[in-house]
Amino acid sequence: MAIGSRREYEFYLEADRVSLEITRRRPRLFGDEIWRFQRLLRKMEYTRNCRRSALWRPYHSLLSIRFHRMSTRLGFTIPPNVFGPGLAIAHRGTIVVNSWARVGANCRLHVCVNIGSEAGTDERAPQIGDNVYIGPGAIIYGPILVADGIAIGANAVVTHSFEEPWITIAGAPARRIGDRGTEGLLVRGTELVGQGRAR
Repeated sequence: MAIGSRREYEFYLEADRVSLEITRRRPRLFGDEIWRFQRLLRKMEYTRNCRRSALWRPYHSLLSIRFHRMSTRLGFTIPPNVFGPGLAIAHRGTIVVNSWARVGANCRLHVCVNIGSEAGTDERAPQIGDNVYIGPGAIIYGPILVADGIAIGANAVVTHSFEEPWITIAGAPARRIGDRGTEGLLVRGTELVGQGRAR
């Protein structure tokens, strides 16, 4: 799922732009902070995964400093190589994600989300499928699976696996509350870009 080539890097950038529902080709100096953060995240992933020679170390260090500053300013703790293409961060504000978590393509992520590991571990973190909507304040933790197309409601506490796709879950602890899933809740940037329909 991680970026492994220049072509994949460009695909991730475009899928993110489309999922964010942005029609411009370049971020504005003011007002596009989240998009600029996501672009910097993808650049970090690309250089970390594809540019490993010692000649790139100074550039890696510079990117890491810029990334840390922007993360702090926006309130995000989002490590590289966690999210697939088509990420859409809806708002600034506290978001904390464990580096061992894995989230598929076309995830829409809201404020005050926490995706963490099981208490006392680092590696036992959630594996989340494609086309997942994570509502404000949702907490997802432990070595659990969340299937494709699941909508996670605001303030849900997800502590066990949901392997049936295209359902809606909510509550504390989370339980299935509907069959709608993420239909109409997010833009599937990877599909639009792959079909050549990106704006």
